[in-house]
This record gives sequence, structure tokens and C-alpha cells, in this order.
Amino acid sequence: MSKTYKIAVLGGDGTGPEVAVEGVKVLNAAADTYGFKLDYTDFDFGGERYIRTGEVLPDSASGELSQFDSIFLGAIGHPDVKPGILEKGILLRLRFELDQYINLRPVKLYPGVDTPIKDKGPAEIDYVVVRENSGGIYTGTGGISQKGTPNEVAVQSMVYSRFQVERCLRYAFDYAKKHGKKARGKSDENTLGLVGKTNVLTYVFDLWERAFNEIGEQDYTDIRRDYYHVDATCMWMVKNPEWFDVLVTGNMFGDIITDLGAMTQGGMGIAAGGNINPEGVSMFEPIGGSAPKYTGQNVINPLAAICAGAMMLDTLGETEAANAIETVVADVTGTKMKSMAAGRMGYSTTEVGDLVAAGVAG
Repeated sequence: MSKTYKIAVLGGDGTGPEVAVEGVKVLNAAADTYGFKLDYTDFDFGGERYIRTGEVLPDSASGELSQFDSIFLGAIGHPDVKPGILEKGILLRLRFELDQYINLRPVKLYPGVDTPIKDKGPAEIDYVVVRENSGGIYTGTGGISQKGTPNEVAVQSMVYSRFQVERCLRYAFDYAKKHGKKARGKSDENTLGLVGKTNVLTYVFDLWERAFNEIGEQDYTDIRRDYYHVDATCMWMVKNPEWFDVLVTGNMFGDIITDLGAMTQGGMGIAAGGNINPEGVSMFEPIGGSAPKYTGQNVINPLAAICAGAMMLDTLGETEAANAIETVVADVTGTKMKSMAAGRMGYSTTEVGDLVAAGVAG
């Protein structure tokens, strides 16, 4: 009997619903080909709902979504809603309430996709960033006193517990073992690199580095461990991206380096990510945002959403289907599409989805 996965679909705002439709199209092709089923439920969370009802996210949302096997997201961000309301009220709230403590961002240059890095290609730009997603400076620990006066003081603290650090590191070690370069036949060892700032942030990254080495020495002796300062990491992501395999870091540094990585892989139109709770429900999305100026024109690039769908399948355990989608995406970018940019792909949004779905279906 084939397995059925319950998927919550949040199309969201702008072009989000358009790319989500193409992602679902490809997911259905993969399900039909590889012998499993996907049962979808749509949710209308986003800008239009907020404008209509005044409610960003109902209190019941996290409880409802926790009953699904996974969440597939289009995009959040509406031009008629003040920036931050939807992003904090939907994306960040769901991450915290569903304890999606891992942000997973592959940095992978596909064939035929332009990169701003000279003399680098798909062989050199192919690594993954594991970002801790539940702690650090983004949790808002701190405050402002004497606001609006010459003596105003603002404090926002980077706070991490050993529990938060250790569960992120263990996920990263496990990911390196399963998906690292050795596992993909591209190296003779799998490597996990810790990105930090031990020379300045001497308390927080002392904790990260000690835990990193203790866990590695005790339980992951087959994984090579490296350490990189975050500023050096940014330089090497441009100069020598081939040095990297799997990187793990805290919330703020992860936010910064993954956007840099996205540009090196050809821009936000091809970048996909996952907010993952390995013991619960995870959420997968294209990184590029809602691109409202292209809404309804059928010109937006859906490949990031399609790649997010592949990540979702891999996390659900359907690795063969996920790999098939990635292989077809590489063929489509390398042999068919003219550009990753909206309106310049040589195909419409729906045609790109059709190309990938047909390739997955064989």
C-alpha cells in the first residue's frame, strides 16, 4: 500500500500562489512516478486575508498545521501591508510555535545558470548551510529604555542554551553524513564546518565550538570538522566556494551568509529553503519573496518553489523522488531555459512547471 502524506499549502501573496501551483504540479508527477500519495489542504494565510479580516494568523493555526506531515509555502509579503507585519506574524510566528529550529539552505549552482563569481561553475558551488532557527539575537531578548531621549539605550542580546546549540549541531552532523560530498561521491570525506566568531563573541561561540568538538569526538568521528570565522567565510564563499561541504552556524550569521550564497548560485529565483522540525512539521519555500509586480503575468520563475518541493520530499523520506526532481531541474536549466529572470526565461511560469513535471514523469 502506498504511503500518503498530508501537505498544507500556503500560497500566500503576490506570485506565491503561482509558483506554489507549479511546485504542486511537479510534486504530483513525482508521487505518481515513485508510488506515494500527497493529500493537500489549502490555507489562505497572507496579505489579502489580513486586509479582509484584520487578523494576521488565527490562534488555531499552529495547532492545525502541526497535524500535517509538511507545509509547502509560496511567498509572504503584500504591497498594501506594512513590511514586517506578515513576515513576523506568519513566518516567524510559525517557526517558533512549530519549533522549526533548523533553517536549511542549499547553495547549488545549476548548469546553465549564471553566477557573478568568475571562473566558478556547478562543480565549485555546491554546499549546504544549516542555520539555527530558534535562538540567538532574533528572539528579541532585550529592550529600550529612555526612548527618544539623548540617553536612550537599546539592548538586544544573542542568547543560546546548550540544548538549542546541541540539537542544531546533531542535525548538521547527521545531514553531513547523509548528504555530504563523500555521500554524493564528490570527495573522500564528509566535512562539517562551524561558522562563528570565537575571537570576539567569546561567550556564545565558545559554547558553540565546545559543543561542536565534544559531539564530533564522541559520536561523529567519521565526519571531518572545520572552523571558519564568519567574515572569512564570506570571503571564501566568493573566492573558494569549492572548499565548503556542509556549514552550520547561528541564527544571525546564517541569515547573512545564506543570502550571499543565494546570489552566488544565480539569485533568489533559484534559491529554496526549509524551516525544519525533525521531530514535527516542517515548512518549505522559495526564498525570493512574493514579487508582487509580476502577479498574474505568468512570467515568474517557479524553479525555487519546485526545488523547495524536492527538499520537502527528501525530508519526508522520499529521497529517490527528490533526487529525480533535482536531476530534471538541472537538465531544464542547462539545456532549455534562457535565463532565471522573470519574463526572460524563454518559457512562461506554467511551461517551466510543465517541463519539469514531464521530465520527472519520464
